[in-house]
Amino acid sequence: MRIAVAGGTGLVGRYVVDALGRAGHEPVVLARARGVDLVSGAGLDDALVGVGAVIDVGNVTTTRKRPAAAYFTASTTRLLAAGRRAGVGHHVALSIVGVDRVDFGYYLGKRRQEELVLAAGTPSSVLRATQFHEFAGQVLDRARGPVAVVPRMTVQPVAASEVAEALVALAAGPAVGMAPELAGPQREELVDLARRVQWTRGGAGGRRQRLLAVRLPGAAGRAMAGGALLPTGPGPRGQQTFTEWLAAAEEPPAAA
Repeated sequence: MRIAVAGGTGLVGRYVVDALGRAGHEPVVLARARGVDLVSGAGLDDALVGVGAVIDVGNVTTTRKRPAAAYFTASTTRLLAAGRRAGVGHHVALSIVGVDRVDFGYYLGKRRQEELVLAAGTPSSVLRATQFHEFAGQVLDRARGPVAVVPRMTVQPVAASEVAEALVALAAGPAVGMAPELAGPQREELVDLARRVQWTRGGAGGRRQRLLAVRLPGAAGRAMAGGALLPTGPGPRGQQTFTEWLAAAEEPPAAA
């Protein structure tokens, strides 16, 4: 089957494209680098010709509500409309475990995406996954100066490659609406993961920022610190632990 991957050049998107190939599908990458703009819709109609399913892992780098909501509203609306015109039979979107329990700017944008997908009338599935193993390193990459502030939160990180495989399996089957939540095998404290990433990057004698674990302000911070980003019920669990992932040298170098 021809399966389009919105955001196919990003972190999860690259894993999805690889997983599709291994499963015998033909991936179609939807990204600006391939002449497709998800927000404006430019190039979408041509790219979706003959496509049987869409996997949306497109993303925007922001923590603020307005740009997140604007991106996910525009890209999801365009994808769904183009998919209907092309006769796409299944639309699959990646979301986040706990997105409905934390009133955080970016999460509010993801909520809007879920609402659009599930109400569109197109056969659809939404997979909520916990934070990826890469998340701790991304938090460090955003820090500048001698101190890196790390939000207090308990996470259950999952391998991005395993999330990709789950998305491919969903796309190849019938629509399920809201799929069971996917999480990693172990609960961890984010600051502990950040410390381990820092050590791996810098080595025993490397220069490292001081890590400061801080609860984010307001209800969102309380929810994150209280475990709102953890799965609340049974569901599939990834196999690769954070320790195994880090030992496999999948952690990218710090941003320049």
